[in-house]
Amino acid sequence: MEQFVIKGGKPLYGTVRVQGAKNAALPILAATLLTEGIHEIRDIPRLSDIKVMERILRVLGVKVKWDGNHMKLETSGIRTAQIPESLMRLMRSSIFLMGPLLSRLNEVSVTRPGGCTIGARPIDLHLKGLRMLGAEIEEKEGTIYCRARKLTGTVIPLDLPSVGATENIMMAAVRAEGVTVIQNAAREPEIVDLQRFLNRMGADVSGAGTSTITIRGVQRLIPATHEVIPDRIVAGTLATAAIATGGEILLTHVVPDHLESTLTILRQTGARIKQEGDVLWIRSAPVLKCVGKVKTAPYPGFPTDMQPQLMTLLSISEGISSIEEKIFDGRFKHVNELVQMGADLTVQNEAVEIRGVPRLRGAVVKATDLRAGAALVIAGLTASGTTHVQGLSHIDRGYERLDRTLLKLGGQIQRYHGKIASL
Repeated sequence: MEQFVIKGGKPLYGTVRVQGAKNAALPILAATLLTEGIHEIRDIPRLSDIKVMERILRVLGVKVKWDGNHMKLETSGIRTAQIPESLMRLMRSSIFLMGPLLSRLNEVSVTRPGGCTIGARPIDLHLKGLRMLGAEIEEKEGTIYCRARKLTGTVIPLDLPSVGATENIMMAAVRAEGVTVIQNAAREPEIVDLQRFLNRMGADVSGAGTSTITIRGVQRLIPATHEVIPDRIVAGTLATAAIATGGEILLTHVVPDHLESTLTILRQTGARIKQEGDVLWIRSAPVLKCVGKVKTAPYPGFPTDMQPQLMTLLSISEGISSIEEKIFDGRFKHVNELVQMGADLTVQNEAVEIRGVPRLRGAVVKATDLRAGAALVIAGLTASGTTHVQGLSHIDRGYERLDRTLLKLGGQIQRYHGKIASL
């Protein structure tokens, strides 16, 4: 069984360039399907989720060529609008392909997507938006068939600010006739990045980053070149790891504004954080303090994707804190794993009460989802003794060679595929 073996207790020091954002890259890769030609997408992280998207694009007929972390995509030869179920099951973000394929080919068929099991993640808002644009949708024996002779702009109010639904509707609407207005749109930076790419292709999209996005349909799009924004969750994870281990790091290739809510909470632990341009300097405090109550919320609130990592940090912070999870109903699976490592955690409905302990202890634990895996790696870096983190397939979905990054910073971590050697 593949796993990380971590010997804890060593502070992280050094400099790391933050990878491109997975959650920006995936919808942008899907958006290349909107028109034929050669697109170049730069600073794409080499992740398992990206590999799945690449496999899907190749099945659809896209020619893909890598150059380091840059990808060239020739999208002229699209030969099918059907995405295989075997690939849909591997990744939640495969649903992003509905909007672009419907726009270009007037049809698409998919099955319900897989991905991390962090709670209910229905695609109803995606389907609602496409229906309101004029698509006919039916589901037979697990396959969703979506067809539209013509897409027509309209006002689409979202029941909640879903990131995926916002992005899917944006992509479907760029060549629709007339004007589409998405109300109660998600406001995440990744949506702003998608807007930038679509506009480079010749689309007319405005309002991303606010709760109202306007898409004026155009008749023609052109291929484009684009560099993906830095990954704010990876940056937040590394900052949290540095603070938890008592270290000091520099993060380069960061957009600090994207991290405002995360940095606000991290500063409350006593950590010192300074920013200059695209560089963040993070230094831990001699004694980490509790932060009171934290609630996850849609952007610009505290991100659910940082909740498990923060829980690890607060587990070794002096005093009592609590985290309330308001986005996903199944995102406390890491609690039992942290308790095995000595954390004092109590689940109370949608919240976890965290009583800080002096130190965690090494144990054999398993990642149940992407961010839970990151939280357990941070726990292992801080713990006494040796920690074995299993379930690396989850971690590899969102962190590019996390073990190598942490080794560069002085962490004692190794990836093992079979027999375990001691560190």
